[in-house]
Amino acid sequence: MEQGRALVRDVHPELVAEPAALLAGRGEHDPADLPLVAGCGCGDDFCRSLRTSDHPEGVPYGPGRRSVPLESSRGVVVLDVVDERIVHVEVLVRPGEPRHDVR
Repeated sequence: MEQGRALVRDVHPELVAEPAALLAGRGEHDPADLPLVAGCGCGDDFCRSLRTSDHPEGVPYGPGRRSVPLESSRGVVVLDVVDERIVHVEVLVRPGEPRHDVR
């Protein structure tokens, strides 16, 4: 865990239970200790995504990056993973859910 950062599970617990279960079913790692770095910031009304790692805007993640789409029961959830570390949680099209800004 990154020192001094709130954890996603503490601020937005609704984003941990379902992905954790879906990841376990795929043999992937548990997202329980993800730091909450920032909201996505894109401004799209359908986006509830958040960053779990510092990364310069507009810079590609590089060759160790992969996307892990999850079969969510509500909306679209895709994890961006770099070198086996979740760096971004894309949460799209979840009506009625608040934006995931850092609190």
